[in-house]
Amino acid sequence: MAVGIFDSGLGGLTVLDAVQKRLPDVPFVYYGDNAHAPYGVRDADDVYDLTTRAVARLWEAGCDLVILACNTASAAALRRMQESWVPRDKRVLGVFVPLIEALTERQWGDNSPPREVAVKHVALFATPATVSSRAFQRELAFRAIGVDVEAQACGGVVDAIEEGDMILAEALVRSHVDALKRKMPTPEAAILGCTHYPLMQNVFQDALGPDVQVYSQANLVAESLADYLTRHPDMMGEGTDPAFLTTGDPKRVSSRATQFLRREITFTAA
Repeated sequence: MAVGIFDSGLGGLTVLDAVQKRLPDVPFVYYGDNAHAPYGVRDADDVYDLTTRAVARLWEAGCDLVILACNTASAAALRRMQESWVPRDKRVLGVFVPLIEALTERQWGDNSPPREVAVKHVALFATPATVSSRAFQRELAFRAIGVDVEAQACGGVVDAIEEGDMILAEALVRSHVDALKRKMPTPEAAILGCTHYPLMQNVFQDALGPDVQVYSQANLVAESLADYLTRHPDMMGEGTDPAFLTTGDPKRVSSRATQFLRREITFTAA
């Protein structure tokens, strides 16, 4: 019955924490590709190769359904995987769609033509690879018209968070928000397009101001996953044991993850 959660590093733990609280009876296997993090500076082929390797390992662990809790992987690899690599009895889902559905006030699975929505000016904060893929803009165009998206590549933020340097991470976030505001002075909404960024959500909100609605992914993904499993109970895999897997040093990653979630987390080698 296990479901796989994949991220290039520790950021996906924000999604894992939310889905565990929403679905406490479902065992989750988390895979962090910490040896190759961050993905946000890698090219699309490299991200694809690393992501498929990780997903295949989660399938081995009995997870027929895998959530890419990594925006870079969702942006750079997911469509290619779904079109030519994922077998019919498996599913790989990304984290963009629940976020866009919340922004555009559409229900899960609403495939009606794109329409005008209330929010017209959206700031997107994401890794360089996610920004260059334009995947967010592409998915948004399927659902909404007349929305101006200004994207800001937030170089260095993931590295700082992974290293536990939150002072540097805060300084970088404020710098990136300032850069975005020079291009779009009055955004109505902001998308935190990386699963590391919820850890800095208060900083983003403070830098953007109280009038900007900040959308974060973890709880939205958790609700969408709960809905998906209700409609597709057959996608619960054969795995029954929760686990934390990493390509990095398990001791070091466990220590960082414990700090990340503020509860004991023990990783083993993937």
